[in-house]
Amino acid sequence: MTETTRPDRFARYLRFRSVLEDPFVELDLGHSTLEEREIAALTGPLTAALAAMQAIEHGAIANADEQRMVGHFWLRAPGLAPNPELEDTIASTVANLDAFAQAVQSGRIAPPEGGTFTKVVLCGIGGSALGPMLLADVFGGPEAPLSLCVLDNTDPEGIDLAIEQLGSLQDALVIVISKSGGTPETRNGMLEVERACKQQGIQFGKRAVAVTMPGSVLHQRATKEGWVATFPMWDWVGGRTSITSAVGLLPGALLGMDVRAFLAGAAAMDDATRRVDVWQNPAAMMAAFWFQQGKGKGERAMVVLPYKDRLLLMSRYLQQLLMESLGKEHNRKGKVVNQGIAVYGNKGSTDQHAYVQQLRDGRHDFFAVFVRVLQDRAVGHFEVEPGVTSGDFLDGLWQGTRAALHDKGRASATIGIDRLDERTLGAIVALFERAVAIYAELIDVNAFHQPGVEAGKKAAAQVLELQHKLVTALGSTPQDVRALAAKAGADAADCWPILQHLAANRPEVHGVRAHDPAQAMFTKK
Repeated sequence: MTETTRPDRFARYLRFRSVLEDPFVELDLGHSTLEEREIAALTGPLTAALAAMQAIEHGAIANADEQRMVGHFWLRAPGLAPNPELEDTIASTVANLDAFAQAVQSGRIAPPEGGTFTKVVLCGIGGSALGPMLLADVFGGPEAPLSLCVLDNTDPEGIDLAIEQLGSLQDALVIVISKSGGTPETRNGMLEVERACKQQGIQFGKRAVAVTMPGSVLHQRATKEGWVATFPMWDWVGGRTSITSAVGLLPGALLGMDVRAFLAGAAAMDDATRRVDVWQNPAAMMAAFWFQQGKGKGERAMVVLPYKDRLLLMSRYLQQLLMESLGKEHNRKGKVVNQGIAVYGNKGSTDQHAYVQQLRDGRHDFFAVFVRVLQDRAVGHFEVEPGVTSGDFLDGLWQGTRAALHDKGRASATIGIDRLDERTLGAIVALFERAVAIYAELIDVNAFHQPGVEAGKKAAAQVLELQHKLVTALGSTPQDVRALAAKAGADAADCWPILQHLAANRPEVHGVRAHDPAQAMFTKK
C-alpha cells in the first residue's frame, strides 16, 4: 500500500470522536468499525430517539407497566422537573444530605454511646449497593473521613465475616436503602446488623439512617423508632439509575465526595447528549456503535476495560445498568425479541494476563469499551526505568491492546478523561445512562421496567411459602421426599432442595441419607 492510498487514521479519529469540553470527556470511535454510511442510515432513528428522550425529560410516562415517569435526569438538573414541588424536593434533599454528612464528619451527629462515627455500614442490593460501592472505590481510601462496608447479599456467612471485620459497631453509622422497605436481602442485612448491635450492647435506631419512599414500611419503622435521619427515594427513579439520588449521594458525601461536582458533571454530559447533531452527541454515537456491533440484536457482548484501579467496579456497575435495562423478552409492541447486551470486564492491564488472549484470537462475539485516564497519579513522578514511569507502561499497554484487537478486526471505543474526579465520574455515569436510553429507543424496548426481576422475586416468595408447609408437615416419624411433597401439595422436585437446605441448617430438622433424593428420610425433633 502506497503512502497516498494508506488510510488516514488520524482523519478517521477526528471524524469519529465526540467530546464534552468541561469536564473533558472524549468518546473515541476511531478504532470502531463504524462507517459514515451507517451513521447516515441511523440518523433518522437516532433523531427520533433524542425526541423521545426530550419527552421523557418533560415528564412523559416512560414506565408504562407501572404508569411512572422516569426522572433520574432531573436529579442533576432540578429545573427540568415537571412541577415546582419536585424541583424543590430534589434541591432540598441534596442540601439536607450534604449538611447531614458534614454534621457526621464534624462530630455534631455522633454515636449515642460517645465518640464519633468513623465507618458506614450500608444495607442495600442492586443499584442501592453497586452505585455506593463504585463511589467508595473511586473516592474512598485512607484519607476519606469515613470508610464504607456494604452488605449487599443475604449470605449469612458473608454477613458474619463483614461484621467480624468491622469489629466494634459503636463508631458505625448504618444506612438502610430500600425503596419499598420490603426488599428481603436489604431487610435481612438490617436485621443482622441490629442483632450484632444488641450483642455488643449498643443502640441500633440511634445510629440508623433510612433512604426510602415516604410512607414505606421502612419509613414507618424509622419514624417510630426515631432513627437519626430519613432521606427520600422516588418511584420515578429506578435502582440502576439512582446513583445521583440520595442512594449514591449520601454515602458519597460521607466519604468526602463533592456531591455538587458529581451532579454538575452528570448535568454537563446530559446537556452534551441532547445535541441534535448525532456526530457531536456522545450518547447517540455510543448507541450507534452498540447497534452496529450487535446488529441491533445484542449479538456481541460489551467488554469494559478501565485502565485505572479505582474503576475496577465499573464493569459490575454497567452490567446492571445495561442488562437490566435492555434485557427484555418483548418489545413495546408485544413482539418477542429477546433483546439485551451482555456486559463483563475487569481492568487494564490486568486483563492482558487473563482474557485478552481470547478477545484477540478467539470467538469474535464482543466489542470493547476502554476507559483511559490521562493523569497517572495526583502528585509525584517516578521512573521505573530511564524515561519511563509505571503510568507510561499502563498507557502503552492500553494502546497496544487496542491496536492488537484492531489488527484482528475487533472493534473498540475509548472513553478518555483528564483525571478521575467527581465531575468526570458524574459525566461518565450520565453518558452510559443516556446511551442506554437512546439504544432502547433504537430497538424499541422499555429500558425502565424489569419484569424478569419481579418474576424472580415472586418465585422466591413461593419457595419460602412451600418451605413453611414442609416444616409443618415434618414430624418425629421419618418421611421421604414424595410423602412430604404430597402433604405440602407440591412437586417432589421442588421440595427436595428445600428439605436438603433445612437439614443442613436447622438443628431441629434431621435428614438420613440426605444427599440421596430417592432414599432420604426427614424428621423434626
